[in-house]
Amino acid sequence: MIRTYEEAVAWIHGRLRLGMKPGLKRMEWMMEKLGHPERRVRAVHIGGTNGKGSTVAYLRSILQAAGYSVGTFTSPYVEQFNERISVNGEPIGDDEIVELVRVVQPLADELERTELGGPTEFEVITAMMLYYFGKQHIQDIVLIEVGLGGRLDSTNVIYPLVSVITNVSYDHMNILGDTLGQIAAEKAGIIKSGVPLVTAVNEPEAWEVIAKTAAERKAKTYRLGVDFTVSDQQTTAEGEQFSLVTPFSEYRDVRISMPGTHQVENAAVAVMAAELLRLGYSFLIDPEHIAAGLASAAWPGRFERVSDKPLVIVDGAHNEAGIRALVDTVRAHYRDKRVHVLLAALADKPLAPMIRLLDELADTITFTTFDFPRAAQAEALAALSSHRQKAAANDWAGWIRAQQERMGDDELLVVTGSLYFISDVKKQFR
Repeated sequence: MIRTYEEAVAWIHGRLRLGMKPGLKRMEWMMEKLGHPERRVRAVHIGGTNGKGSTVAYLRSILQAAGYSVGTFTSPYVEQFNERISVNGEPIGDDEIVELVRVVQPLADELERTELGGPTEFEVITAMMLYYFGKQHIQDIVLIEVGLGGRLDSTNVIYPLVSVITNVSYDHMNILGDTLGQIAAEKAGIIKSGVPLVTAVNEPEAWEVIAKTAAERKAKTYRLGVDFTVSDQQTTAEGEQFSLVTPFSEYRDVRISMPGTHQVENAAVAVMAAELLRLGYSFLIDPEHIAAGLASAAWPGRFERVSDKPLVIVDGAHNEAGIRALVDTVRAHYRDKRVHVLLAALADKPLAPMIRLLDELADTITFTTFDFPRAAQAEALAALSSHRQKAAANDWAGWIRAQQERMGDDELLVVTGSLYFISDVKKQFR
């Protein structure tokens, strides 16, 4: 019998030994046993390669500004495990995690004895979340982030009010496929019959697949740059300012505090989703809620300033598109700074193109590793770099402390790579 929070989290993480097992059969079995909590969850389903978490943050912030109680399901966590299931941005309590594990553990044991096999870590957490929001604490709306892909992701047992696919780029190719078309087909798996879709996908190969799937499922699609458009974008000291025209409204000079063009896209997608909730489901969302929600939205580990003197930014850019967005944002906001980069990444990522982009940005670049099963070794990362001032350091915490002591006002340290690494780094700055 699970008694403590530590035991509950250890049991959940113990499921990692089962690895990843794509497919919905185990989820459907658990939902049946739990009395189908997923049918009682009013949800927005958010998939895509990058920007899922930030889009959740913008949409949650808008809905909260309008007075709604908003559940979120996100991954991975940055500071504590409980973040994955949150209400109005606050992680659920340790005692609630224990209670949920006590509900799901007997099912996991029973499932293990069937030909379906035991549920994975992510399946267990997804079942906990759906039980929490479907049976214990029903919210006005729940924003559910896809774990991986979409079609076979364990969150895909829901039938949402609105679906979102932020974008499609190369990531998890060992699971999702080698081409943008194949990856898009997996992401498009969350498109449901008759449920409107909001997307910022612009690569022709990916868009073709998504458009075809949406047409087959009669899902009305709202595409950034076509059906809703951003204009007058300006970089400000605090972040970005832009205007947005949707088929239903116009928003002039709204502001966000998360910097980068990619964040403007995420914010625009969130506004479009909010409009569909307003028009299709009678959510009372006014223009002032949209402006206030966008202005106050924040998301940990995404171009986050963790120190001002010296200036240190952490960013969980963990694939090529994420690194490109990071490089563009540094150039837009800190073009007068001397830039030092510290990178730790997972070995199964497309490392060479990521490092090539960072080589072009950095005045100095240092590679490190961290305590995680799939982490790449520092020397292996350094071997992929052609930078004149590159180094490898295994003690990242000691390296950061020494680097901070050396830095002047005209210098910037960017710590980037795996979100699991960023989670460790942020603990040092707390």
